[in-house]
Amino acid sequence: MIEIINLCKSFGEHKVLDDLNLTINTGETTVIIGRSGCGKSVLLKHIIGILKPDLGQVFIDGKDITKLNGKPLNDIRMKFGMLFQGSALFDSLPVWENVAFGMLEHTNKKKDKMLERVKECLGLVGLEGVENLKPAELSGGMRKRVGLARAICMKPEIILYDEPTTGVDPIMGDAINGLIKELHDKLKVTSIAVTHDMTSAYKIADKIAMLYEGKIITLGTPDEIKNTQDPVVKQFIHGEAEGPITRGG
Repeated sequence: MIEIINLCKSFGEHKVLDDLNLTINTGETTVIIGRSGCGKSVLLKHIIGILKPDLGQVFIDGKDITKLNGKPLNDIRMKFGMLFQGSALFDSLPVWENVAFGMLEHTNKKKDKMLERVKECLGLVGLEGVENLKPAELSGGMRKRVGLARAICMKPEIILYDEPTTGVDPIMGDAINGLIKELHDKLKVTSIAVTHDMTSAYKIADKIAMLYEGKIITLGTPDEIKNTQDPVVKQFIHGEAEGPITRGG
C-alpha cells in the first residue's frame, strides 16, 4: 500500500528526515514512535502529500506522490482520512457539518443522505444525538471521537492518526485506542499512527517502527519491540532519561 524510499527533508540547517525507508502493508496498522520533535508528524505530512521531500519517493498504491500536483494528487488524497492531534474541528460548525465536511466539499449528496452517513459514522464511534451540538459543547474525548467520525466518513482506504491519545485522560485514551482497533477490524483499512504513548502503540499496532535521528531504526511486532536489545529503543520504551545512550557503530 505505502512504500517510502530514501526520504530526506531539512528545514534550514535542521535535517528532520535522513534517508528514511519504510514499507506499510495493506490492511496493517503501523505505529511510528519516537521522541517529541523527532519528525513523526513531518513524515505523516509527506505520506499525505502536504510536504514535498528534498529527496526520495513516497509510493501510494504504486504511484509516486512526490511527483504529483493538482487533481492527480487530490485524487490520491481522497484515499485518506486523518485524525488530527487536536481534533481540528471547526468551532463555528455543528458536529454534523464537521463530520460531513469532506462530503460537503467533494460530493453533491443531498442533506438527508449526508445526515444518514454522519449518523452512521457517529454510531461507529459511540456517539448519538450530538449532530447539532457545537464542538465547544463537547468534552475532549467526544471531540476526538467526532474527529474520528470525520476521518472515516468518506470511506478511506488509509487512516492517519496524529497523536490520537494526546489531550485526553488515560481512561478515555484507552477508549480511543479500542475504537481505533475496532474501526480497523470493521473497515479493513490500512492505518498509520504516530505517537510517543507506548500503551497506545502496543494496543493498536500490528507493526511498530521507531524514528530516530531521521531514520527508521527498527521495525517489528509489539512483542519484538518489547523484547528489543537496541539500547536507544529500550531507553525510549521504558521512558528512561538518565545519561545519553547511543547506538553502536
